[in-house]
Parts: sequence; structure tokens; C-alpha cells
Amino acid sequence: MSSEFSKIKESLASWSEIRQLLRGGESGQLVPVVIPKDRRGFAWLTLVFLALYLAGTALLSGGVFSALAALGAVLSLVVALVWLWRRAIIEIEEGTTGVRSRWGAIVGTLPPGRHYLWLPWDRVDAVVDTSTEIPYSAPIVACPTAENVPLKSIEFFLKFRIIDPVAFVRTIGAGNFDLVLSSAVQDAIRQRSRLVHTERAYDLRGSDVGDMQELLTRQLGRYGVRITGANIPDVQLPDQYQQHLATREKVAKELSAFEREWELTRKRRIDTLLMEIERSKKTRDARIVEVRAAANTARKDVARMLEEHETEAQRVRWEIEAKGRAQLTSAENEAKGLRRLADAYRDNRAVLQYELARRRLDVGAKLAENAPRPVVVRTDGAGGESSVLSTMLLAQILPQLGSGNGQVKRAVEPN
Repeated sequence: MSSEFSKIKESLASWSEIRQLLRGGESGQLVPVVIPKDRRGFAWLTLVFLALYLAGTALLSGGVFSALAALGAVLSLVVALVWLWRRAIIEIEEGTTGVRSRWGAIVGTLPPGRHYLWLPWDRVDAVVDTSTEIPYSAPIVACPTAENVPLKSIEFFLKFRIIDPVAFVRTIGAGNFDLVLSSAVQDAIRQRSRLVHTERAYDLRGSDVGDMQELLTRQLGRYGVRITGANIPDVQLPDQYQQHLATREKVAKELSAFEREWELTRKRRIDTLLMEIERSKKTRDARIVEVRAAANTARKDVARMLEEHETEAQRVRWEIEAKGRAQLTSAENEAKGLRRLADAYRDNRAVLQYELARRRLDVGAKLAENAPRPVVVRTDGAGGESSVLSTMLLAQILPQLGSGNGQVKRAVEPN
């Protein structure tokens, strides 16, 4: 960053050096105005007076000398006129404007091109660059911020163009304009820096400075100058504050890196937990399938056991019924024999009837003792586990019922 203000000055030079000074400056300084050296004078009058003298000599003398004097007078006059013509030519470069004066008073301007100034008192006081946008750099040192912390420097860059060369030359001039411009730029920059907090000082880089440009245009407009652009390319904080900001940036970067690392660790842990959860779900589902398969197998075994016990019970019932039918048939046959015997013993009818009735009672009692008793098992259809339990208990009790000689000790009614 440049550590010095751009310098604006006006230079005195010949017409051949004007273009170079306006475009390239002088010794690193900006030269928007050049005062041309007046190359005209009254030397051509010497030839005019010589021509008059020779003409008078030709008139007063005669012969060959008169002819030579006349020729010398004509040549002197021609040379004087050519000299006057050459000295009267004024060439204004493209993009520049000449300020014309007469007897020291500015009377107007001369556009680019060739002009003729015949009179010696009619001259060009200055040649002003009116087309080029002139760059101007202003590094402002020790600009206090809103917290009154002096910034190391703020570089302010602007471009201006001279739009009224007469007002510029007549009112201020290049040398005085340099002082006014540098003062105005410093005031504008310091006012802007007062509005900025120190931690936000770097925001001035490339910030919008349209208000500063308008302010400078209003201040410098009366000098015939217009600001065409402005910006703040660089801001430098104090060394100690820069170290502080560097430390803050380092801490912020470390914090950001730690946050990213923690985020990655958290995501990794979450993924691990989700995988464990999925694995546990799969294990649980597998165990549920195994349990359901075991339950189905147990149900099948219980159903098969029940079918076997029901078959066994059916066989026992059929055997008991067969024995009962056989005993009933035997009793009926015996009754028939007794009836025949009763016919034989009609005289002792009362005794026979009594004996028959007693035997009937004995047969009925035996039949009642040997007849199978139904067992009622009450189960709840809604509960699968209680149904399985009751079925298993029934399967254990049925053999005891079958081996009890037809006598039921107690009725089992599981709920």
C-alpha cells in the first residue's frame, strides 16, 4: 500500500512536452494542467524593419544595387510573414482544452485542433486535461474508530475529471487543488471511520462509498471538478489489534474444527447406535420366531397327546359300555329265568316279587357303579396359555379316571 498522497501540480513546458506531461506526469506527480511557454515575440518585426530599410534603399539608389536591395526587402518580408505564420499556429491535443487569454484576462477556451493566434497579446495561458479520469490515492493514517481506536491506515482511492477548465484555472489551480482535495478526503475518511466499530473495520474494504463521493463532488464542484469514482481498497489495523484478531481467528478456526470433529463423532456414534438397534431388532425378531415355533410345536404335541388320551378314553368307555351291556343281558336272561321260575312258584308270589325287586336293585347298583361318568372341563377360549395348561392337566387326570373302576373321586373344573 502506498504510504504517500498522490501529488497534483501544474508544470511549465514547451508545446512539444505537453502531451507527455499530461499523460505520464512528472517525477511521479500528476500534471493535469500545463502552462505552455510562449514562443512568440516581436523578433519578426526586425525582418519587417529590414525589409522597409531595403525597400527605401532600393528606391533611393539605382542600378544593380537597387535591384538587390529590392530583392532583399521582398525576401525579408516573406521570411517575416512565414515566421509570424509559424509562431501563430497553436495545436491543442485531443482530450485537452486550451484556456485563452487576452492581455492577461481569460476570454474563453480552445477545443482540440489547430488554431491561429496572430496577435502577440492573444495567447494560451494553460492546457487542461478534460477527458482523462485522473486517479488519486490518499492513505489516511491514524483514523479513530467508534471506540476511539486509531487504525493504522486507510487507503482511499478516487478518480476525478476536470469538466470546467476555466473555473479550475481561474479559481484554484492544480497546486492549491491538491491541498484542498487531500484535506477533503481526510475529513471524509475520518467521518466514515468514526461510524465503524473496530472489529468491523475490515468491512470498509470495498464498501459502498457513494455518500462520500457525493460529498466530495459537492465540495469540489465549484472548482470545475467532478468525482467519477471512489473506493477503499485497503484497511490496516494496529499491530496489537491485528494480533488480537489473529488470535480470535485462530480460536474461531479451532472451535470450528472441534465442532466439525464433534459433529462427525456424534454422527458416527448415532450410526453405531442405530446399527446396534437394528441388530437387536433382528435378534428380537429371530427369538420371537423361535418362541412362536416352539409354541406351535408345543401346541402340536399337546394336541397329539389330547388325541391319544381321547382315543384311550373312548376305548375305555367302549369297554365299560360293552361290559354293562353284557351284564344287562345276563340280568335280563336271569330275570327271564326268574319269571319262568315265578310262574312255577305262583303260590309264593310275594316272596318271589320281593326277591326279584332286590335283585333288580343289586343289578342297578352294580350298573351304576360301573357306568362311566362324564367329566366337564371348562376352558376360556380367549386365553391360549390357559387352554394349553388345562389340556395338559386333563391329559394327566384321564388315566386316573380310567383306572378308578368306574368311580370318580372328584370333578376337576379348571378355569
